Amino acid sequence: MAIKSFNPTTPSRRHMTVLDYSGLSKVKPEKSLIEKVKKTAGRNSYGRITVRHHGGGNKRKYRIIDFKRNKLDMPATVQTLEYDPNRSANIALIKYEDGTLAYIIAPIGLNIGDTVVSGEGADIKPGNCLPISAIPLGTFIHNVELYPGKGAQLVRSAGTSAQLMAKEGKLAQVRLPSGEVRMVPMGCKACIGQVGNVDHENVQIGKAGRKRHMGIRPTVRGSVMNPNDHPHGGGEGKSPIGRPGPVTPWGKPALGYKTRKKKNRTDKFIVKRRNSK
Repeated sequence: MAIKSFNPTTPSRRHMTVLDYSGLSKVKPEKSLIEKVKKTAGRNSYGRITVRHHGGGNKRKYRIIDFKRNKLDMPATVQTLEYDPNRSANIALIKYEDGTLAYIIAPIGLNIGDTVVSGEGADIKPGNCLPISAIPLGTFIHNVELYPGKGAQLVRSAGTSAQLMAKEGKLAQVRLPSGEVRMVPMGCKACIGQVGNVDHENVQIGKAGRKRHMGIRPTVRGSVMNPNDHPHGGGEGKSPIGRPGPVTPWGKPALGYKTRKKKNRTDKFIVKRRNSK
């Protein structure tokens, strides 16, 4: 998708860009595949804020995406390509031969009228879903399962793709977009191709209001707060934080602090870390 810019009629318009949605279908979402999203504004069941800077934003309906692709060896035709406010990628409405409708993540190269299939004998073409055991080495994939039958969990955002690197016994090595190489069971499914909407990362927000429309509230620096609100707060004038390194509002180290468990049970599946030299 191309990116549109604007004449600088206001200071915010000068740098603001939006995606060109002319390639998407001008239709309302399929009613049977949408459900309500309750706004929490970052609060848990006790009403306490557990995720800061959430609140407001435009009303959204959730599109139910088929991450499992369980209708095996049944061709489905792409009906529409649609915008999804809940994710960075675009989605495609597909209709199976038995009349069932489903939404899938739209990869690059998938067009209206194309046919997609899920199953071991499917062709290696964008949108098709196969077990990793049936995918050739070197193929770029997305929507990767971690546990067979659970549904895709990895590589689902706009412009991302993983690469199938090797197969050893019951496990395959997959290089993820972060650079991490990870073992995935052979029985896990993955979709062929790269997720579409590649230009999503190049969009310039341009003004604060657009972030508010997304439900993201302002972030205030700790150094401008009072000492009772943040460890960085207090002091006369523009003070240093008075600590060896920056910390969170709750005193945990904020830069370079590893949050992964020291003895994580899935460590054995990570062949190469994303930040290894």
